[in-house]
Amino acid sequence: MSLRRFVGFIHPRIAVVLHDLVVTALAWWIAKILRYALKPDELVHFSALEFPIVLLVQGLIFRWTGLYRSVWRFASLPDLWNIARAVVIGALLIGVALFLHNRLDGVPRSVLVLYPILLAVLLGAPRLAYRYWKDSRNDLLHNQSVKRVLIVGADRAGEVLSRDLRRDSRYVVVGFVDDEPSLRGASINGHPVLGRFEQLPEVAREAAVDMLLIALPGATTAEMRRVVALCDTTDLPYRTVPRLEDVVAGRAQFNQIKEVAIEDLLGRDAVELDWTAIRETLSGRHVLVTGGGGSIGSELCRQVARLGAQSLTVVEQSEYNLYRIGQELRADFPEMVFDGILANCGDQTAMEKAFAAARPQVVFHAAAYKHVPMLQGQLRAAFRNNVLGTCTVADAACANGVECFVLISTDKAVNPTSVMGACKRVAEIYCQNLDAHTDTRFMTVRFGNVLDSAGSVVPLFRRQIREGGPVTVTHPEISRYFMTIPEACQLILQTASIGKGGEIYALDMGEPVKIRDLAEQMIRLAGKKPGSEIPIVYTGLRSGEKLFEELFHPLENYSATAHAKIFLAQHREVSWELLRALLSKAAEAVDEFNEEELRRCVSSLLPSFRWSESAQPDNVVSIRRINPESNE
Repeated sequence: MSLRRFVGFIHPRIAVVLHDLVVTALAWWIAKILRYALKPDELVHFSALEFPIVLLVQGLIFRWTGLYRSVWRFASLPDLWNIARAVVIGALLIGVALFLHNRLDGVPRSVLVLYPILLAVLLGAPRLAYRYWKDSRNDLLHNQSVKRVLIVGADRAGEVLSRDLRRDSRYVVVGFVDDEPSLRGASINGHPVLGRFEQLPEVAREAAVDMLLIALPGATTAEMRRVVALCDTTDLPYRTVPRLEDVVAGRAQFNQIKEVAIEDLLGRDAVELDWTAIRETLSGRHVLVTGGGGSIGSELCRQVARLGAQSLTVVEQSEYNLYRIGQELRADFPEMVFDGILANCGDQTAMEKAFAAARPQVVFHAAAYKHVPMLQGQLRAAFRNNVLGTCTVADAACANGVECFVLISTDKAVNPTSVMGACKRVAEIYCQNLDAHTDTRFMTVRFGNVLDSAGSVVPLFRRQIREGGPVTVTHPEISRYFMTIPEACQLILQTASIGKGGEIYALDMGEPVKIRDLAEQMIRLAGKKPGSEIPIVYTGLRSGEKLFEELFHPLENYSATAHAKIFLAQHREVSWELLRALLSKAAEAVDEFNEEELRRCVSSLLPSFRWSESAQPDNVVSIRRINPESNE
C-alpha cells in the first residue's frame, strides 16, 4: 500500500480522535472555569499532569466503548447512548486517577459533575450536526428523484416503515393517515397523523404526495378493498407491505414494499384451522401427492413438508414440474425423504409399484385436467385422466393400506354443465362409494377458482394488460368464487385430519366475484384506466360455461362442521355393483376410443347432465372455434 493511500485511509479516523481529545480538554477546562466563576475570590489552578491524565483516561475509555468505530454520517440514538456511557465512566475513572495523583488537589467535586455533561454535548452536537448537513446536502443533490410518500396506517407496521424509510434517500415521509381516534393530531417519528382514511384524497393533494404506502398487514380483505378504492381516487401510485400470513409463512419480509396484488383484494379472510390436528395427521408420516408439480399440488407439498412429514412421494407427469418441485423441496427440507416419480396416474402398473415402494399413509390426489373449454371436445382424455386416473390411484391406495385419501375436486362438479365438471363428479361418486368397501378413509374437498393458478384467468388478464389489451371477459354478469392457493391447500390438509370417510367438504367462500370487476381491478392495479386505456371486450359464454358456480347440490343437505366456514355435504349413495359395471364399460370405451359409448356411460352415471353441442365426439375441432384461454 502506498504512503498516499495509507494516509488517505487513516486520516478520517485520526481527525475523529483529535477532535474528541480536543473537546475533552475543552470540556475539562470549561468545567473548571464555570466552577471558579461562581467563586471569583478563588484562583483557577491546573496541575502539571492534570490534562495528560484526563486525556489519557478519557481516550482509553473512548477506545474501550468503541466510540471511534461509529460513522458520523449515520450518527443516531445508539451513538448518543454510547457517548453518555463513555463520559460518565470517564469522569469516574478520571476522579479516581486524580485522587491517586494528588488527592484531587485543585479539582473541586462539582467539576466531576459538570465535565461529563459538557463533554457529552461537545461530542454529540458535532456528530448530529454533521449527519444533518449530509442528509440535507443529499436531499438537495437528489431532489428530483426523491418521492414524497404518505403512509396509510399509523400502527406498529407504519411506525417501523417510517423508520426504515429514513435510511432510504429515495423517499421522504410527509405523514400518516389512520382511523384510530387516539392518533388524531399525534406525531410518529416526527411525522404528523394528517387525517382519517376517508380524507386520504384531500390529504394527498394538500401535502403534494408522490406515492402512497399502505402499511396494514393485519387488515381484512374488506378493509384492503376500501383503502385501495380510496387510493385509486388519488390517481397516485401505491404500494403495500405483505400480509401477516405471508410473513409468518416465510413468503415475504415484514417491511418489504411490494405492489398491491389481486390476492390482497379478492383473497378472503383467513379461516381458523386446527393446526394441532393437522400436524398430528402429517407429522412423521409417509405422504404421497399426485400432480405435485402443479399450482395446488406444489403448494400442498410445501405445506406437508413444513408440517414435518417423514417422507414425501410426488407423482407428476410433467418432467419439468417434477424437477422444479424436487429441487425446491430438497433445498428447503433436506431432512425429509423425497421421491419424485415421473408417471401418469392412469398407469396402473406404475401406481402399484409407486405405492408398494412408498407405503404412504396419507394420499392427496391433485392430478387432473381442469381446462373447461378445452375439455369440452375431449371427452375421452378428460374421462381417462380425471375419472379412470382417480380410480387407479384410489384402488392402489386401498390395496396398500393407505389410512387417508383426499380427492381434490371443484365447484364445477356440482350440477355439472361441462365435460370437466361431469368427470370430476364421477370421480367424487367413486371415492364416496368406495369408502364403504375399504378401511381407507376417502374424503373429497371442493373449492372454487384459485387465484393465479396455472391456466386461470388472473395470468391471462395480466398478460393481456401487459400487452395493452383488450381484456376478454365472456359475459358481463359471469361470477366465480375465489381463494388463494395457500388457503385452498390448508383446507385440503384440514379435511385429512377431521374426515371420517365418504364426506365432501367445501369452504364457505363468501360472496362470488364478478369477472368483470376482477378485470377492472387488475387494470387499475396496473396503473391503467379500465375502458379508456385498457378496453374490456365481452366474447360470450362458451360451451359448458356457467354464469355462476355452486358448491353444493340441493340434495346434498350440507351442514356446518366444528370448523368455521367449512361445510359438509351429505353422502349420496349409488349402487356399488352398478357403478363398477358402468366404469368397467366406460374403460372399455376409452380403450376402443368409442366416445359415443363413453357418453352413454356418463349419462347413466349422471342422468341430470346435459350434453352441449361442442361436447359431441364428432366436434373435436370445437377448440379452434372458441378462445383457448380460460376464465375458469
